[in-house]
Amino acid sequence: MTLVLLIAGLVLLLAGAELLVRGASQLAVSLGISPLVVGLTVVSYGTSAPELAIGIGAALDGQPDIVLGNVMGSNIANVLLILGLAALVAPLVVTRRLVWLDVPVMVALSLLVTLLALDGHLERWLGAALLLGSLTYTCLQVVLGRREGAAMARSVEAPEPASSPRWRNVLWLLLGLCLLALGAQWLVDGAVSIAQALGVSELVIGLTVVAVGTSLPEIATTLLAVRRGQSDMAVGNIVGSNLFNLMLVLGSAVAISPGGFAVSGAAVHFDLPVMTAVAVACLPIFFTGHRIGRREGALFLGYYVAYIAFLVLSATGHPALPALSSVMMLFVVPLTALTALTLGLAAIRALRAERRAGRR
Repeated sequence: MTLVLLIAGLVLLLAGAELLVRGASQLAVSLGISPLVVGLTVVSYGTSAPELAIGIGAALDGQPDIVLGNVMGSNIANVLLILGLAALVAPLVVTRRLVWLDVPVMVALSLLVTLLALDGHLERWLGAALLLGSLTYTCLQVVLGRREGAAMARSVEAPEPASSPRWRNVLWLLLGLCLLALGAQWLVDGAVSIAQALGVSELVIGLTVVAVGTSLPEIATTLLAVRRGQSDMAVGNIVGSNLFNLMLVLGSAVAISPGGFAVSGAAVHFDLPVMTAVAVACLPIFFTGHRIGRREGALFLGYYVAYIAFLVLSATGHPALPALSSVMMLFVVPLTALTALTLGLAAIRALRAERRAGRR
C-alpha cells in the first residue's frame, strides 16, 4: 500500500505540473502578459501553498523553528536543488528583468530578515511589512507584465496564437495546483513510511524527505516548464517562490504570532547566512551571459548535497562531521571564492560591453 501511495503521488504530481504549466502559459497569452510574470506571481503563489499552510499551522502552534526551517530550507532547495536540476536538463535563459529587479529584491529581503534576526527575535511589525511588500510586489508585477505583453504584441507582426477560453485556462491552473498539493502530500507520506520501515531516524527523515517534500511542486513545475521550453516561467517560479516564502509565508507567520518570533542561534549563525549567500550567488551567475548553464547547475547540486550532508552529520553528531568540515574548508570555500571572482569579473566585462553597445 505504501508503494502504491508513493507511485500515485508521483503520478498526481506530474499531472498537476502539466496542467499548471499549460494553464498558466495560455492564461498569460489571453491576459496579454508575459509567462515570466505568471511564473513570478500565479505559479509562485500556488507552488508556495504547502509552505504557507505549514507556516501558519506552526505559528499558531507556537513552533517558530518549524516556520523558519521551512522557509530557509525551501529557499535553499529552490535555488541549489531545483535550478541545479533544471539547468542540467537544459541551459536556462535569464531575462534582464530578473537580473535587475527580482533577484536584487530577493537578495535585499534575505539580507533584511538575516540582519533583523541577529538579536534572536523577529518583531510583528516585520511580518506586517513583509505582507504589505507581498501585495505591493504582486501589483507591480501585474503592471509590468501588462506593459511587457503590450510591447511584445507590438513588436510581433504575426497574428496572435490561438488559445483556449480564459475560464478553461483558469480551471486547468486551479486543478493543477490541487493535484500538485495532493500528489506532494501522498509522495511525502509514502517516502516517510518507507524510510521508517528501513529504520531511518525521524530526524534524518525531517531533514531530507519532508524538507524536499514541500519543494516538490516547484520541482515538478520547473522541470516540466523547462521541457516545454518555458524557461522564463521556470526561473520566474523559483525566484517568485523564494520571494513569497519570505514575504507571504514568513510574513504571515510572524504577523499572527503574539510577541513576534524567537530565532534560534543555529538559524542566526548558519541557516540564515546560507540562505542569504545562496540568494547573493544568483546575481553573478544570472548576470553572466543571462543564462544558467549545465556547469552552474552541477555546481548548485554539489553545494546542495554538501549542505544536506552537513545538516545530517551535525544533527546526528556523526564522527565524519570533522572530516566533512575540513573538506568544505579546504575545497568548497576556495572553489566558491574562485567561482565568485570569475563570475564577478565576467559580469563586469558584460556590463561594460552593454554600455559600449548602448553608446553606439
